[in-house]
Amino acid sequence: MKNVVITGGSRGIGAAAVELFAVRGDRVTFLFEKDHEAAEDVARRTGAMAICCDVADANAVKKAFSVIDDVDILICNAGISMTGLMSSMPEKDWDRIFDVNVKGMYHCINAAMPHFLQKQAGSVVTVASMWGQVGASCEAAYSATKGAVIALTKALAKELGPSGIRVNCVSPGVILTDMCAFVAPDILQDMEEDTPVGRNGTPMDVAKAMVYLADAEFVTGQVLPVNGGYVI
Repeated sequence: MKNVVITGGSRGIGAAAVELFAVRGDRVTFLFEKDHEAAEDVARRTGAMAICCDVADANAVKKAFSVIDDVDILICNAGISMTGLMSSMPEKDWDRIFDVNVKGMYHCINAAMPHFLQKQAGSVVTVASMWGQVGASCEAAYSATKGAVIALTKALAKELGPSGIRVNCVSPGVILTDMCAFVAPDILQDMEEDTPVGRNGTPMDVAKAMVYLADAEFVTGQVLPVNGGYVI
């Protein structure tokens, strides 16, 4: 049994990850920011412990991790998306998406680090996006944050490997979560048709990849695309 901490665990990919790690018998704690009702439902269904925490807030992260006894696996899943032309994006929105998607990982990884270093072991799985690999029009900020996540993953794998800590990344494609709510159905249909496996992804598709990377003892610094072949 492993001690697993998952950020952004109240919905979508994070909730699927909570379910999958809990089903296999791990002790799971998940962080969430706003949706208390959804978090309570996930906790009730899985037996996981839910902690309300904005990962962009360093003090909130420290407080959350102060009640977590141990960490073997950290899944850095919390993230937000914004769309629109970069030229019309307010600076506060640009800062917010970086604070959550990038600095949030910085806060959480550093908070888990004492547990990892004490044992000289640990596994971190970050969540990027195929847009962090190839970029997306009208998603410059989101693409930039996810590109940063990929670079952070590779750098930390080299930095932390000698301490027995592995760092890997999942890079989802079109996954049918709340983040797709703003996408027109015909566009989702077009993307499905352009995907070699013939469908868009589900949260559980990504959660299964997370479990693999969390356990793969000779894999580190890797970006695992979970996009059905949309980006190859």
